[in-house]
Amino acid sequence: MNKPGQDNSQLSRGPRKASDFKIRSNRLTEFAIDRDYERCIKCEVCIRQCAFDVHYYDEDEDTIKHRAEDCVSCQRCTVMCPTNAIVVRQNPAQYRAHGSWSPEHVKDINRQAETGGVVLTGSGNDKQQPVYWDKLLINASQVTNPSIDPLREPMELRTYLGRKPDALEIADGKLVSAVPPQLKVETPILFSAISYGAISYNVQKALAQAARELGTFFNTGEGGLHPDFYEYKDNCIVQVASGRFGVHPDYLNAARMVEIKIGQGAKPGIGGHLAGEKVSESVSVTRMIPLGTDAISPAPQHDIYSIEDLRMLVYALKEATNYRVPVSVKIAAVHNAAAIASGMARAGADVLVVDGFRGGTGAAPKVIRDNVGLPIEFAIAAVDKRLRDEGIRNDVSLIAGGGIRNAGDIVKAIALGADAVYIGTAALVAVGCTLCQKCNWGIATQDPYLAKRVNPDVARKRLVNLVQGWSHEIKEMLGGMGINSIESLRGSRSQLRGIGLTSQELEILGVKPAGM
Repeated sequence: MNKPGQDNSQLSRGPRKASDFKIRSNRLTEFAIDRDYERCIKCEVCIRQCAFDVHYYDEDEDTIKHRAEDCVSCQRCTVMCPTNAIVVRQNPAQYRAHGSWSPEHVKDINRQAETGGVVLTGSGNDKQQPVYWDKLLINASQVTNPSIDPLREPMELRTYLGRKPDALEIADGKLVSAVPPQLKVETPILFSAISYGAISYNVQKALAQAARELGTFFNTGEGGLHPDFYEYKDNCIVQVASGRFGVHPDYLNAARMVEIKIGQGAKPGIGGHLAGEKVSESVSVTRMIPLGTDAISPAPQHDIYSIEDLRMLVYALKEATNYRVPVSVKIAAVHNAAAIASGMARAGADVLVVDGFRGGTGAAPKVIRDNVGLPIEFAIAAVDKRLRDEGIRNDVSLIAGGGIRNAGDIVKAIALGADAVYIGTAALVAVGCTLCQKCNWGIATQDPYLAKRVNPDVARKRLVNLVQGWSHEIKEMLGGMGINSIESLRGSRSQLRGIGLTSQELEILGVKPAGM
């Protein structure tokens, strides 16, 4: 009996070479689609909304059908269906269970056997590693140190990012001391580096507008600054990465802070890659690269091979901006992050950014994303302690990023030693991202048809709502601790207690176990 795709002449040949076979997929369909035909009105909304041609109309049978093998579970068809006739779910069919070989391992092996390439993915590390935010509990005032009601009493979330003098000289009520340039942030929440090209024009516009409305900052990432967005320069952080995409004098002088990108939490030790299909005419002009070409950032910055080299670039950027703005340096959270941070502070950086292994990305090798880096909780605690031990904590501000999910995480990050946090994935989720890693919502795409699905005014409002909501919650938690200023919380690990942590983990985090 013939197997699919074979005929008798093939079977009669005897032994054959591998080239005689057409490589086929042994992978199971990842998602299952259930369609309630009693509810379905054949409106074809699902067909128009799906960018992957999963749904189609069968004229012969006069019905809507689907190809589940092409589904990425973005859930847009489910949300947009006017009669709620569609359910997309994980496919319950699985190969035989094996303790050492999970379905994910089997799927990845099959993908590489079919393609011979590197398995790429997006988002941040999604493995079942401990989330240490969830193992830290926040203190609350009771009798001897009364709590503060943020609705009736002043509560300060404003903070300043940059190098601080050890003392201030004031004469006749006026500040005499020279203070290095500072980044004034009305809430300790900044939008992380997300480049134009990785996200659509409308999404970056929404981030810029939201930052201006909130009194915080958005970060261009390594993709340059679109000419239309120079009007938001008062709330803009620009990035200088290894590829130097879009870097020129006007770009640097449009910034309120310049950030040198050394590493990224989702892919420590390697460079960036924006596929040529996302390099539209507008992206190519902004990044200053040819239309349709891959934008590949080298793994290292080729002018930085030591702390001394880093110092030269830091001061070159300070010179280029006439010492008007702080210069930050961003690294991934790695095993020796504390020692690296010390060197960065001594190299003249005004702000240190540490990005944990749950930080998001548009594309990274899956093996890197899932196996390299550290949780941001450990990295921030270690960096803050090292800087304090060396007496240089006031020389730099510290921004934590990579896996910040809610206001509770922010309060814990600041208590561990951060001055402020970056949010990236959370911001995109607020706009509408479903973490499907193949964008059908117009967020992480340059497809002009799909990009129109994001209304920048609506996206701006959702971002503003998110940050305002989190800011209110931060005030509530501060008040509950009897603290009226976010800066008073910085590094106050006595406000934290660990639960379900080993003695080593507690020691690294610098917190006591619950009950003590």
